[in-house]
Order: sequence, then C-alpha cells, then structure tokens
Amino acid sequence: MQSSPELTECDREPIHHIAAVQDFGGLIAVNSDWMIAHRSVNCESMLKLSELPAPGSRLAECFSPRAIELLKRSVGKLSSDDAVERLFGVALTNNGPLMDVAVHVSDSTIIIEFERHAAHEYADHLGIIGPVLSQLDPIDNLDELCTKAAKLARDMLGYDRVMVYKFHPDQSGEVVAEDRRDDLEPYLGLRYPREDIPQQARDLFKRNRMRVIADMDADPVPIEPAIGVNKRPLDLSMSMLRSHSKMHVEYMRNMGVSASLAIAIVTQDKLWGMVSCHNYKPRVPAYSLRTVAEMFSQMFSLMVDRIASGKANTMRAKAQLLHERLMVRLANGESLFDNLELIGDQLSGLIQHDGLSAFFDGQYKTIGVAPDQVGFHALTPTLATMPISKVVSMNCLAEFIPDARKFQSTVTGALILPISRSPRDYLVLWRRPLSQTITWAGDPAKAIAPEGERLQPRGSFAAWVETVEGCSEDWTADEVQVAESLRTTLLEVILRMSDEASRERARAQEQQELLISELNHRVRNILNLIRSLVAQSQHDAHSVASFANIIGGRISALASAHDNITRENWAPAPLSKLFETELAAYLNDKRERFNILGDEVLIGPEAYTVLALVIHELVTNSAKYGSLCDRSGQLDVTFERDTFGDLKILWRERGGPPVKSPTRRGFGSTIIERSIPYELKGEAELRFKLSGLEADFLIPKRYIVPVSEKMETANENDAADEGMREDGGSSTPVEALPQHVLVVEDSMIIALDTEENLKRVGVKNIDVASSVEGAISAIERRVPDFAIVDFNLGIESSEPVARSLKDRGVRFVLATGYAEMADQIDQFGADGLLRKPYGLTEIEELMNDWNSGPTSETTAIPASENESTATKSAG
Repeated sequence: MQSSPELTECDREPIHHIAAVQDFGGLIAVNSDWMIAHRSVNCESMLKLSELPAPGSRLAECFSPRAIELLKRSVGKLSSDDAVERLFGVALTNNGPLMDVAVHVSDSTIIIEFERHAAHEYADHLGIIGPVLSQLDPIDNLDELCTKAAKLARDMLGYDRVMVYKFHPDQSGEVVAEDRRDDLEPYLGLRYPREDIPQQARDLFKRNRMRVIADMDADPVPIEPAIGVNKRPLDLSMSMLRSHSKMHVEYMRNMGVSASLAIAIVTQDKLWGMVSCHNYKPRVPAYSLRTVAEMFSQMFSLMVDRIASGKANTMRAKAQLLHERLMVRLANGESLFDNLELIGDQLSGLIQHDGLSAFFDGQYKTIGVAPDQVGFHALTPTLATMPISKVVSMNCLAEFIPDARKFQSTVTGALILPISRSPRDYLVLWRRPLSQTITWAGDPAKAIAPEGERLQPRGSFAAWVETVEGCSEDWTADEVQVAESLRTTLLEVILRMSDEASRERARAQEQQELLISELNHRVRNILNLIRSLVAQSQHDAHSVASFANIIGGRISALASAHDNITRENWAPAPLSKLFETELAAYLNDKRERFNILGDEVLIGPEAYTVLALVIHELVTNSAKYGSLCDRSGQLDVTFERDTFGDLKILWRERGGPPVKSPTRRGFGSTIIERSIPYELKGEAELRFKLSGLEADFLIPKRYIVPVSEKMETANENDAADEGMREDGGSSTPVEALPQHVLVVEDSMIIALDTEENLKRVGVKNIDVASSVEGAISAIERRVPDFAIVDFNLGIESSEPVARSLKDRGVRFVLATGYAEMADQIDQFGADGLLRKPYGLTEIEELMNDWNSGPTSETTAIPASENESTATKSAG
C-alpha cells in the first residue's frame, strides 16, 4: 500500500529502529542465555574494559557476578512488555565506574543501558519530588497548574526553556504555559501543527514517557551488529539512550536548540500533552534526576486528570439537574415542539448556542438562529447515515455536508442529537460562524512533504497568524457529554408522551435498539423450537398427511399461545384461554362436555407457550383415544392454589372408552410428561385409569399472577366471544360460496396455500396478486365477489386496494398478524380481520361468514389444527 501524500517525513522514518545510542551512555543486548547479541561500540571506554566485548561472548566475561545477579533480579521484576527496571550506582565491571542502569526486554532480547552515576547529586535528586508535588497538590485550576508545573520543572531540571504543551482535538499542540530565560523569545500561545509530532512518535510517547537528547550536534554511537540473527534491527522503543532521528535534529537545530527533554502527559490512556524542555547548549540531566522528572510528570498527569474529572463531575451534576427539571416540566406529556423554548432556556449556561431546531415526526421548528425548513431537509439524507445512538458534533458543517454551504454564513456549527431510530428525529444546537485567529509557530503548511520528496524542516518558527473563517467555536467534550445526557432525557420524555399514536410510535422507534436483541433471541428460540417439533413429530406420523396434521396442530398451538400473550402486550394471559382455544375445534356446540373449575389465573409469557404445547397434546390425545373421541365423554379441568402459592392443574377425563396405558412413548407423551418439570421446574404426573386419563401438573408460583374480579369478567366475555367466533366450521354448500375471490398476498407460499384452501372448500375462480398495482389491475379486469387482502405488502400498504374494493361494494377481510389492526376495520371498510397464521379451518369459517352476510364485529380467528398452516407471523 502506498504512503499517504500527507505523511510527514518523520512518519516515514523508523524512529525506534535506529541502530545507535547517544554518546553519554552505552548499551548491551543479550539473549535469554545472557550471551551478547548487540553492543554499542563505546562499551569498552564507558566500562573501562580492556577490549570491546564481541557478539556471541558471555556477558559474565566482562560483568561482575554481583552485577549479573542484580541484572537477573531486575529482569525477574519486569511486570509487562513495556516495563523498565532501574538500578542506580551499580559497578557493572570489576573496578569499573558506578553506573545508572535501565533494563527492559524487547522481542525476547534483554536490553541493558547504562550511563555514569551522579553520586554527588543522587541524594539531592531523591529529595526533590516531595516538596515539588506539595506545591502542585492544592491547585484546582488547570491554567494555574500548568503555569506552576512549567516553573517547577525548569527549577528542577535547569533547562533554558520549559513549556507545557497541550494537544487540541485536531492533534495540533498549543503552548499553554512557559517558563524561560528572560532573553528568549516567548512561545506562549503558539500553536504547532500535528505534523510536528508524527503519529508514530505520539504512539511511542504513550509507552515510553520520556525522551532526552543531550547534544544535537553529537555523533551517534553505532550499535553492532545493526541487524540481528532474526534479520531485524534492535527495537529501541523503550530505550532511554536511543539516538535521535535526522529529521528531528534538523528541526531542533532550526529552532536553535542544542538539547531537549520531552515528558509525556497521559490521562486516561490518551496523550493529553507534553512537558517540553529546550536548552541552547548541550545538557544531559543525570538519570536519577530524569527519573524524578518522570515521576513528576506522572503525578502532574494525575492532577490534570483530577481537575478534568472534577469539571466533568460538575457538568454531570448540572446535566442531572437539567434532566430532573425537564422531567418535571415535561411529565404531563406535552409535545417536544411545545417545549422547545423551555429546552433552550434550561440549556443556557451549560451549552453555549445561538439557536436550536427540532425535527420530530416530520415537523420542523426553530428557536433563535437556525436553518429554515428547506435548508434542514437538504441535510437529512446525510444525517440519516450518521450514528443513531450518540451525539455528533461539528464546527464546520459544510466540510462534511456540502448542502450546508447554503446557510453557512448564518450557522455552521452543529451539535446533533438523534432522538429516534426511524423515522429519524433530531434536536440540533447551532452556532454562528466565528472568525478565529490562530497564531502558529511558523507556517504549518511546511510540515508536510509530498510523496517521494525530502522535507526540509521549517527554518522559521516566528509567529505565523492564520485567520480561520466559516467555522464555529469547537464543541467541548463536556458540552457533548451534557448533550448526551439531554438526549437520554428527551428519549425518556418522548416515551412518556400522552398522545397515544406519538407514544406508541416513539416507543417502537426508541426502544427498538433495546428490544432488538431480545426479539432476535425470541425468534431464534421459536425457530429452534419449531425445527425440533418437526424433527421429533416425524416419529409419531404414519403418512405425509398425518405428519402435516400433527406438526400443523403443534405449531398452531404455539401460534394461539403467542396470540394470547401478545394481545396482552407480552404480559401474563388467562390460562382458561389456552383450554378454550384448543377445545373449540373438538367441542363445537357441545360446550357442556368441558368444565373449568376454580379461580381464573394469569400465566407469565415464559410459561405460556410451554403450557400451550402440553394442553394441545392432552386435547389431541383425548380427541383420538379419550373422553372427547365419542359423544358422551366429559372433561373437567380444575385450577387450585396450594399453601405455597403454586398452581395445581388437575385434568380428569370420564365417560369415554376404557383407557389402557400406552405401550410406547411418542413425542407427544414426552411433551406432556417432561415439559413442565424440565422447563418450568414444576411437576407432572399421568395416571392411565380405566375410567379415564388423570393428569396432575404443578406450576411454580413465580409464573402465576392472580386475576382481579374485573379482569375475570372481561376474560369471561372475551372467552364467550371467542367461543362464539370459533363455533361452526362445517363445510359451506358450493352454491353459497362466492364465485370469484381475489387473494392479495406478497408471500408466495402463503398465497399458494390460501389459493389451495379456497379450492378445497369449493371456490372456482381465484385471482392472486402480490402488489397494490397487481391487485388494482385484477379488480379492473374483473370485480371479485370477495377478497382476502394482506394489509402489509412488504414496502407498501394495501390501503389503495381496500379503497378500491370499498368503492365497488366488494366485501373483503384484512389478513394480518397485527392485533392493533382491529381498531381500523371500519376505517378501511373491511368485514373483519383474518388473523395470521391461518389455514383450511379458518378459510372454511370465513366462507360460512360470507354466507351469513357482513358483520360489524372483528373476525378474530386463531389458528387451530389445520391441514396446512400459513406460518408468516405478520402481514
């Protein structure tokens, strides 16, 4: 991959693979056997050896046993890849000078660096740090802290100039504090382009916090061999003596600097800035003093972080207060538009802005300075591609959205708060363009070299003034944090709006992110359950037709249970509904053969589908072999609560044919006997008595919800209505059927299934359409006698089809899986609803209803045991 044309020269230079050290120290690298792999060529003179150690020789041949022991102990203390152990005042060789030593490991190579020990200053160095830190500790203002740190660092290290350098969001750096010799030109307030410190150097500073250059004019001391046996140069990322890059030396020479020391300031694992020290003569502080300076920078970093955290905590407290105020003021469910001024007032003092606008539910409103509706609508396609779950801040909107140039003279800064998922709704804070003056240390454009060209470092660092137009003031991190809090508040407010349509729409949009994983989990479980039902049911079938009946019935039981609990918004649903739904297909007009005894209870959703399968298998078994297989048998089901609050379900069959215990256990029996103990941790017991099957089930209390008297009455009415709707199902005489039926359905499988079932009940002429256009064309060719219309046709609604049928006086039903569609039957002019999934039984009942004429009531037909079941979950 080619290099970017905007790479700086330093970005192209491997600064950690420079096979040389500075001349005030030496380096020896050994392998795990303590054999010398590399050494700097000045080791002989630095260590007072008789000859230069040869690569491949043992370190013990030139180092004393005591030194070897100390070094091995230091290596054992290294806690991470970037850890460095320091030793002060160590005699590495017999009768050699005392050395300060740094030990670290790089690519399995142990690197030992050493320089002369400053014995007469060592004790003083150790005593510096305490008094210095005591002067910084009480300061809680960032500007004051930086100013004080620059002065203390210069007093401690003795450099001609010490600067505290802070990085901006664009990675340029600004001198925010400075202490210098009186005769030097001030750099305070100057900005340096991001290219002055290349990215690889920034990354390296996060690992190796200190970088010293003793003499810009000194020749580097080579490390030999330059390339190791692994065919790679020695990695000097954590080296304290690493020689300097040519580009950096030229850069510093152009500034007139002869020696430098840079210490990184890292907060929350990010490079916040640097303490940069310049000297105009060669200078190298002792290693012990540099170590103290590094400790100073670490403490300074913590103090910067403490002040930033304190400020952030203050802003969080203000944001919480904003949240509480808005929640109190908006608790009555007033619309966002009606309270836009209130939001603006509450934000004053927290986020400086010149105007704000709201785009909500397709409406647009502004306060103060903001784009007009046409201008804002031009932005929405790009806004729709932005992250939907976080605030986006821009100080020059036109750079990212060209259409914003139309109003950039009015507003250009934007703080964008997405407050919905789809359709996209936004609250946006705006800022006017601001003419900004930035004083650079020289022309920043000269920090970049084109591809293939050698960059000559800037020769001038005199103040270079740049005026920036068309941008607003930057949004601070604290302001963005407050905006995030405001976004959370507005989402909560939207969810609590009193207007039913707005609240439901907002809930669907804003909770979608939270519910999507749960929905995914449920769908996967349902699909997996159906797959298992298909696999296990094959053992109970003796033919394709019986297999279709068995699996169809079991899936229909799940669908009915799902319909009951979703009708209650996934809340607990009446247990009696399960029995009523399953038994309706078998009892027809002989409802007296079945009795439910005991008080109604509500069953939690997590247990409802389990019970649905169990009850379906019990009813199917009774209809085939038990008390419901003839015309005289009875079935009693009793609900009882025990002393622990658990629910007992007692199933008692009587009056049917004699019962024999089965000789084999099919999948249905397994469902009855094992589902409740396995999934609900309850109990199940079956007794095959000659007089009839008896079954006792125990459902743990945690799945049971008592039902109020009012709810009992409502459920009784619902059950009566459901029973009334389920009643019937006998075949309709052919002469009473519609002659021509239109089926509008976008799922081919469901359409084919519906067409086949209509033919089975005797309908002769059937047209099928999958789109609004196709349905309208079919109606124009021949007006049908009746129509089954899927409400949701993929990306379009069938409302135009409904209007066309209504205008022509054609009776029709809406096929859908959405329970809330019941409220819109009259609006569309439909006879009723055909609930999905539906099959042959529902088509037969629909044709019976056709013969009896239109009804004003909703045709809510849950699926039962069908020969073929359309399994699409929603229209």
